[in-house]
Amino acid sequence: MSASTALLAPPASFENAADAELELVARLARAERAAVGEVYDAHHAAVRAFARRLVGEPEAAEDLVHEVFVSLPKAARNFRGQSSLRTFLISIAVNYARHHVRGAARRRAAFGKLEREPLPENHSPEQATQQKQLARALSRALDSLPLDQRVAFVLCEVEERTSVDAARIAGVPEGTMRTRLFHAKKKLRTELEREGFR
Repeated sequence: MSASTALLAPPASFENAADAELELVARLARAERAAVGEVYDAHHAAVRAFARRLVGEPEAAEDLVHEVFVSLPKAARNFRGQSSLRTFLISIAVNYARHHVRGAARRRAAFGKLEREPLPENHSPEQATQQKQLARALSRALDSLPLDQRVAFVLCEVEERTSVDAARIAGVPEGTMRTRLFHAKKKLRTELEREGFR
């Protein structure tokens, strides 16, 4: 192997990790309980955090996490290794979220953190009140978005994923994801302005 080829080759540790993940997915596809447990232990926190940001209510988020992991052995048959296993799990959550969110708008737990963010040391009680009002208004505004735009906003703005990664998770072209994000931001801005926030 030439020096330039050696530089282009992935490190052995990366190859070993990728092989281990593919083996784990193969075990999932065979519905091995231990494999589901391993994936749950490694990734449930990330799936739960995403679900809470997306559907808002803790109980609905827990239901969503449950559905993701119960469906995992069957879904694993569609895993092609084009993304990480964690990204694949988030894409399953997006699909199940469509069922959870269509019924009724839910409050956004993720925006509760705005209320809890520390204010500057010289803040006034009025600033604290305004921050809480803004957090509630953001939550209401996010509730008003169609699910696809809500998914785009949570993935790209809250979780700070790239539009490429977000598009892969949602199973849409990158251009579609960028368009959804654009419309989500526009609608959120309009809703916030209507409530007096500029």
